[in-house]
Amino acid sequence: MTDNRNTILAVILSGLVLIAWQYFYNVPQMERQRALQQTQAELTKPAPQATPGTTPQAGAPAPSPNAPAANQPASTTAVVARDAAIAASPRIRISTPRLTGSISLKGARIDDLALTQFRETVDPSSPPIILFSPSGTAEPYYAEFGWVPASGSTVRLPDRDTQWQQEGSGELTDKTPVTLKYDNGDGLTFRRTISIDERYLFTLKDEVSNVGNAPVTLYPFALISRHGAPPVSGYYILHEGLIGYLGDQGLQEYGYKKIDDAKTVNFKVTNGWLGITDKYWASALLPDTNAQLQARFSSNLVGAVRTYQTDYLQDPQTIAIGGTGTANARLFAGAKEASVVGINFPFAGLGGYNKQLNLNHFDLLIDWGWFHFITKPMFLALDFFYHLVGNFGVAILLVTVIVKLLFFPLANKSYASMAKMKSVQPQLVALKERYPDDKVKQQQEMMEIYRKEKINPIAGCLPVALQIPVFFSLYKVLFVTIEMRHAPFYGWIKDLSAPDPTNLFNLFGLLHFDPTHIPVLGYYLVLGVWPIIMGITMWIQMKLNPTPPDPTQKMIFDWMPLIFTFMLAGFPAGLVIYWAWNNLLSVLQQSFIMRKNGVKVELFDNLRATFAKKPAEKPANKTT
Repeated sequence: MTDNRNTILAVILSGLVLIAWQYFYNVPQMERQRALQQTQAELTKPAPQATPGTTPQAGAPAPSPNAPAANQPASTTAVVARDAAIAASPRIRISTPRLTGSISLKGARIDDLALTQFRETVDPSSPPIILFSPSGTAEPYYAEFGWVPASGSTVRLPDRDTQWQQEGSGELTDKTPVTLKYDNGDGLTFRRTISIDERYLFTLKDEVSNVGNAPVTLYPFALISRHGAPPVSGYYILHEGLIGYLGDQGLQEYGYKKIDDAKTVNFKVTNGWLGITDKYWASALLPDTNAQLQARFSSNLVGAVRTYQTDYLQDPQTIAIGGTGTANARLFAGAKEASVVGINFPFAGLGGYNKQLNLNHFDLLIDWGWFHFITKPMFLALDFFYHLVGNFGVAILLVTVIVKLLFFPLANKSYASMAKMKSVQPQLVALKERYPDDKVKQQQEMMEIYRKEKINPIAGCLPVALQIPVFFSLYKVLFVTIEMRHAPFYGWIKDLSAPDPTNLFNLFGLLHFDPTHIPVLGYYLVLGVWPIIMGITMWIQMKLNPTPPDPTQKMIFDWMPLIFTFMLAGFPAGLVIYWAWNNLLSVLQQSFIMRKNGVKVELFDNLRATFAKKPAEKPANKTT
């Protein structure tokens, strides 16, 4: 009965892992492939000229979803190359240690940004990551700031077509801000001072001077607009899309499909931020924490292009004759580095912008997940050892040792119980011989032996159970943190967050074809060197224990290493390295505890028996 219970438990655990693999890896892989194919198909045909999203309208309790038609395109044109779109208007260059790009003087948009420290591939000569692109390109994505009038006002304000002038000259750097100016010819002069730090934070100060003949009431606004849904990773443990932490309404996450269905979501809050996030990159509006916001997430169809927008209006300002109105805004646009964004965690967090600007849970821009109380300390531990040894792969090995030490008392009891169970195997075999046809009696006597020897029959499952939260947290960290992206190990592993690039099915590169492109079966024809190493260590760990007497249980345990080898083949290499290293440490730990308890370590005997030729059974003696 105990053997059957352990068998059933092993089957259930294996089934759960199989389901998780299918749910989190295989299905999203297929969805991502379909999304990429659809995107490529759409890019080959003419598309309407991308135009700004809806400018927030004042005079309503929240930004109105029914924007005036003036913001819609008058005609459609073909998509233009990004370089051509940038060259089409005068610009102010942006140059910092981490960002390059430009600000368009037409509309004063921040619509050209590249992340110089991050590349598209592991090749350092590959192009940098492009974050923002101008309107008219294949993937417009930009930030815009300004003022909107009160309902019924006819005052002329700068918009997307306004030509601003730069006061002075020079480029925007982390040491030199720039100032833009626009005079509407009716007594209102607009000035915008833009500065940037050495990381990813833009700070804007808008001023409006009124020398006209009447007071004016204006609402400061800010928006981030993205045209077309980008290809997403497709994994359910990661949010990509519209995001914000909006006062007492907390974290708000709307994927592209979700906001398409909702169309518009309004919030009226204080102490909030909002933006659009990808897996590794994001843009976010960071208004003053005490500002009253009429915030909005929206999805609109502009021609044939779906536009996604996050925006806010602040409280109105009435600017008297001879007076000046002022509005401040901030924009985060860059990589979601934990040290830059910040991490909230007791005694060991990272400050970043979250602490520096006193923001409301800005650390949740990184998707730490429901089990953030595990994933955050896992990342902090890996980050600590990385800065100590300079390699995230080595950091994973060191953290695995630390985790082993932390769980050593529990694992020690578990392995000790397993060692005792192994020592009573002869008694259990004798029970079966003594009561061959009485299963109830066998069970009673077996439990009596366990009670007398203080053995927990399910203790062997504890080491595996302890690995589950560690495994998940490491997987989450490898998957969502940009620090792990393109982080090398040694040898052929150039990216710990990606699967092992080698493949048994093309003889590790000797055959010049990619077996993953084979229809239907291609998703399963992935088996690198490290998954094979992991499977071997798991197989050795299984052989450390005696062969189960039950044939069904033996079959399951014999096949389990092979099943796990193929399942983990598509997981990040860092995770597979962890599992292999953890198996090796478990073998050493279990061997030590077995020797300590006077139990023979039969590892090599079991290995020899596996490959030894079984003797032929002798025929039964015939009687005459």
